[in-house]
Order: sequence, then C-alpha cells, then structure tokens
Amino acid sequence: MSRLFGTDGVRGLANAELTVELAVALAGAAAEVLTRASHDPRGRRHPVAVVGRDPRASGEMLEAAICAGLTAAGVNALRVGVLPTPAVAYLTSAYDAALGVMISASHNPMPDNGIKIFGPGGQKLDDATEDQIAAVVRAGSSLPRPTGSAVGRITDATDALPRYLNHLNSAVPQSLAGLTVVVDCAHGAASEAAPAAYRAAGASVLPIHNSPDGLNINEGCGSTHLSVLQEAVTAHGADLGIAHDGDADRCLAVDSRGNAIDGDAIMAILALAMRDAGELAHKTLVATVMSNLGLHLAMKDAGIGLRTTAVGDRYVLEELRAGGFSLGGEQSGHIVLPQFGTTGDGLLTALKLMARMAETGKSLHDLAAVMTVLPQVLVNVSVSDKTAVAGDTAVLAAIAEAERQLGETGRVLLRASGTEQLVRVMVEAASAEQAQQLAEGLARTVSAV
Repeated sequence: MSRLFGTDGVRGLANAELTVELAVALAGAAAEVLTRASHDPRGRRHPVAVVGRDPRASGEMLEAAICAGLTAAGVNALRVGVLPTPAVAYLTSAYDAALGVMISASHNPMPDNGIKIFGPGGQKLDDATEDQIAAVVRAGSSLPRPTGSAVGRITDATDALPRYLNHLNSAVPQSLAGLTVVVDCAHGAASEAAPAAYRAAGASVLPIHNSPDGLNINEGCGSTHLSVLQEAVTAHGADLGIAHDGDADRCLAVDSRGNAIDGDAIMAILALAMRDAGELAHKTLVATVMSNLGLHLAMKDAGIGLRTTAVGDRYVLEELRAGGFSLGGEQSGHIVLPQFGTTGDGLLTALKLMARMAETGKSLHDLAAVMTVLPQVLVNVSVSDKTAVAGDTAVLAAIAEAERQLGETGRVLLRASGTEQLVRVMVEAASAEQAQQLAEGLARTVSAV
C-alpha cells in the first residue's frame, strides 16, 4: 500500500482524490496523534490547531472539513485565513498551538490541493509521525468522540498577518530604501503579505498577479512562469524581481537585466553574506543532490563546506537540525534559515536577498556572478523495475565511464522517482553538447535494464 503522505503532505485532485471525507479523517487523526499528551477528555483544556490556506477555491471547502475534523476530536481550530505556508508554521509556534494545518498544493495547478501538517513549534513531521497519522486514518471511525463542552470550537485570528509581518521585519533590520522590486504573487497566498512585507522594509514595490479569485492561482504566473516577471522588471527599470509560488514557501529572482536567478544562486549569495557576518554555522551550506555543480565549485572557492541531501526540503531540514547548520535549500527556491523559521520562507528569502543588495550596494547580477552555472541535462527514463537499475553492472560501468570523461568538470546523478517507474538521469558538464551526449548514452543503457 502506498504512503498517504508524499514528500510535502497529502496532495491530489480536490474533491476527487483529496476529498472532504479524507480531510475530516486526516484532521481527526492528526489531532489524535499530536495532542495525546495535552488533551483533557473532560474538555476543560482544549488543544489548539492553527488552520491556514492559499486562495484556491477548493481551500474553502477543505478548510471547513479540516475544522470539522479538529473540533470533532476536541481541538479548537484557530483560522488564520489566506496566508503563506511559512506564516502558518510560524504562527503555530507563536500561538503555542499543538499543531498547524496548511491547505495548499503549492505550485500545482488550481484543481489540485493539499494538506500540510505541522507539529508543535511549527516543525514538519517526520516519517514515523506521518505513518502514525496515516494508520489512524486507515483505522476508520474508531476515534473517541467528545461530547458537550469537550467538543472543540472554531475562532478566527485577528492579528495573524501583522504577527507574521513583525516576525519578518525583526529578521531583516536592514533598510531596503532605494530598491525597486517587482513581485509576482502568483495570485496566491503571497498576494497581500509579500507587497506589505517589502514595503515595510523600505522597498518600492510593484506587485503583479496579486488579485486571487480562487481560480487563477499559478495560472501562467509565479515561480514556474518567469517570463512575465522578466518583462516587467526590464520595462519598469526595477532593481530586481521576486517570483513566489502559490503558497509562498519559495522564491526565485530576476536581476535588472531580466536574467533568472535560481535557488542555487540565491543560496550562494546568502551563504557569502552569512559567512561575512559570522552567521554561517560551521561555515557550511546544505543543499540537495540536484543543486548545480557550479554551486559546489563556488562554495569551495569561498571556503564554505557543502552538505548534500535527497531531494525535498524536509531532508534539507533534517540535515540542518542534525548538524546545527544555519542555511540550506533547493535549486527550486526553497530556502531555509532555521534561526527564523522551520520551513522554507519565500518572503524571508527575498528580504535577505534584497538586504544583501542594500548592504553591499551591488546589483543582483553582480552578486549572482559568484556562481557559474554548468550546463545540466535531465532525462527521464521509463523502466520496468527502478530498483534494479542501481545495481546493474552495465549501468555502473556506463556511469564510471561518463565520470572518467568528465573528471572534475562535471558530474553524473541517477535518481529513482519516488512515485513512478522512472529513473532520472542527470549530467552536468563544461559544455551543453557533452552533457547532452553523455546523458543520452546513459539513458539508453538504463532503458535496456
């Protein structure tokens, strides 16, 4: 049986795969697992759960279901409305809640939705806790049913956004006066919060795609569609552009020339800034195996260590905690600063990036020049048994030959998909031609397994 939870919560087509019934059951199960120690069966003390969402239409329906499941389990639901995922994680801690729930499918198209659950302190759940919740869901309706005063209540927070904005402001005291930024809010959860945060820090802000109607989230905009932002930055003569995804837990950037600045380049810039300020713990950055070799080389030149993890910001978080590190992230723009948050925060990342520009007086283009991106080719190969590929002698020999040809000027990565019978073949090389040639050759070898 496949896991209920994916790499970032439970996702699916809303009202088909992610149903109201599943949302109610998931909320009740999360309440059961995460509030056992604090729950009073007589209802004299109710645990609290923070509930937030992005603006997609199905979020209204799922919010109601989540609140129903929580209150039926004796937990008070504190609705914070449409806010970024990192805001919900922060508020779970700030309100001293037992858990937090964010309803969002991030960068996925509008028909999809998802449910992310945070534990006490706004921490992401580990696999074992997720599996406990999934087991309770699958057990069905055997949960205790409180009655009378033991039933939970639903209230609306009135200070959620101001609290989150104050948190961001305290994390970035550097004034951004003199900077002009175009921010693409993806018609998502950042639509109100991001322009407000950047203006509060002193920047001149030109927001685009900040009019969510429940149906237009991520539609041709945001971090997965940079072209409109690139055009807007150059047209307005702005210093930079910031693109968020639907729930604003990540951001990508655009420099004044219209060039895209991905998560690897942002991490390189922030790592140097934190090193210079004495804030880069153990002089080490944490990234995933998909980060470009150019990031590795740039960090080596800067005297900064680089730890790599499996793909997924949850694995970056685990490594950050285990090693006591202070900066990590993904090429996709999920950047984690554990001093200020328990998950990727696109708004905090953008503020830190602009603060580095203001501090140094350098353009984003010049700051990003610390890293040279090596050509990267990714080929998805359909296979009958993805588990057999890793130990296949022909595949191992092909990898060894490719690595011999690349030497220190490139690298090879084969990674099995977590959900499909696919193996992803990635090659980086000094030239696009060499990367393409080696990737295609490896793909042929893999497909023959």
